[in-house]
Amino acid sequence: MSISASGEARIALVTGGGTGVGRAISRGLGAAGYTIVISGRRADVLEKAANELSGETGAEFLAVSADVGDPASVRALFDAISEKYGRLDLLVNNAGVTVPGVALEEVSFEQWNAIVAANLTGAFLCTQQAFRLMKSQNPRGGRIINNGSVSATTPRPNSAPYTATKHAITGLTKSTALDGREFDIACGQIDIGNAASDMTTRIAAGVLQANGSIAAEATIDPAHIADAVVYMAGLPLSANVLTMTVMATKMPFVGRG
Repeated sequence: MSISASGEARIALVTGGGTGVGRAISRGLGAAGYTIVISGRRADVLEKAANELSGETGAEFLAVSADVGDPASVRALFDAISEKYGRLDLLVNNAGVTVPGVALEEVSFEQWNAIVAANLTGAFLCTQQAFRLMKSQNPRGGRIINNGSVSATTPRPNSAPYTATKHAITGLTKSTALDGREFDIACGQIDIGNAASDMTTRIAAGVLQANGSIAAEATIDPAHIADAVVYMAGLPLSANVLTMTVMATKMPFVGRG
């Protein structure tokens, strides 16, 4: 079991924790002994995932529906965590959405706002609430891990809104690491490349490349992402992985294609 300095089980929150990569991360943390809160917008999906993951890992899972882009919803999420557990040791800012691959000029304002709200505003609001709780709890401090995606450094064609938010996540990660230093709050970022999920199904089938061709790309089991997050989360607060890239070895990311 993962035990905090107070001798109790460590409490983790995984946003977007009921599906895809978030579910894999939640499963990995549960297997490592954490008590997990999973959040998302669909209560039925969350409850089903919490029951299944608890059965698979033997860990305690709590499902709390929340819209990370809405300040009131995020406050209610953290109030629920504080009331039930009294602390938070780990926040994984995983929730996010993308936009269908369309030309930049065809992205609607509504699509832009939705992506920024889910990918960037949501991570900021959750980080803000985590700071308030982690600063006040005893023992104080905790860790925040942001899902940056390899788009935090390198875009795909027709991905401006998603890529813009993921570049911004890098800035948020660094600012969080700096501002949290005094309060024993560590922050790092995991940049994921082609983890197999509903969000990346089309990648294995063939996607647009920078040279205009369509090519299938290699993917990896999201369990490898979970393993990396468990490693990052397991470090003492005196040590931090600021950035880590976990990707399919044969994906066309490094080099010219």
